[in-house]
Amino acid sequence: MKRSSNRFFLMLLALAAAVAVLMSVMTYFSTTSAALPNLAGIIVSPFRSASAAIAETFGRWTGYFTEVDALREENRQLKLQIAEMEETVRQATFDREENAHLRNLADLREQRRDLHFESARVLVQDSSNWYSQLTINKGTAHDLTVGDAVVTEEGDLLGVVTEAGLNWATVRTILDSESSIGALVFRSGGSALAQGDFSLMSRGCLSLNYLGTEPDVVAGDLIVTSGLGGYYPSQLVIGYVEEVRTGDDGLAQYAVLRPEMTLDGLTQVYVVTSFDIVD
Repeated sequence: MKRSSNRFFLMLLALAAAVAVLMSVMTYFSTTSAALPNLAGIIVSPFRSASAAIAETFGRWTGYFTEVDALREENRQLKLQIAEMEETVRQATFDREENAHLRNLADLREQRRDLHFESARVLVQDSSNWYSQLTINKGTAHDLTVGDAVVTEEGDLLGVVTEAGLNWATVRTILDSESSIGALVFRSGGSALAQGDFSLMSRGCLSLNYLGTEPDVVAGDLIVTSGLGGYYPSQLVIGYVEEVRTGDDGLAQYAVLRPEMTLDGLTQVYVVTSFDIVD
């Protein structure tokens, strides 16, 4: 009987404890929110946190890609601006060079009113130890003919047209081993022949021949075209004498002639299409 009373007492005590706990829980829920909504909130809270983290990360990546796209577009625009500025610089350089060529041509025409010029651009330079030639962008359509003399912007003799097409021409320079031009010693008036010499081409020189046994020519003398026969204009500068030598026969003398023109960086030339013969 006593054992049954103890068991009943323990069960009553346990029930009271459960009720107390339940009441505590209900009291907590009643002070915050309804029981079921609060329980649902507790359950979904981790998912909400994860969703918020994912949204934040996605937002950062979206902002990153948006910024990258903006930088790429800015870079593209900057490249376009740089290309436009480079083109402007190239055009300005071309215009400046063209203006300089025109001024030089005007000066040349003023100095040599007896000559009629056609300007041309150098397309190709072709040279070796045996030959020296140029290809230019003007031809018969611009009144160029075989035999026309070609000069630099300074009026120095460059060579002679040997072939002429409709819009191109080949110029044999005075350094070419087959070149031969009637020449004159400007100081003394002595006549000679300026000829290309393959043994001197590597030095950028040519020879002045047929000076006679006692020529009146010395180092430093200016050599110009003679104009004899009317084939080429007279008084075009060929170059200057470097030294006078005796030929292999021990009698005749010749001079080493350094031309005044230079082929380095040559881009513009002038073809003498016609000239007035000056007595």
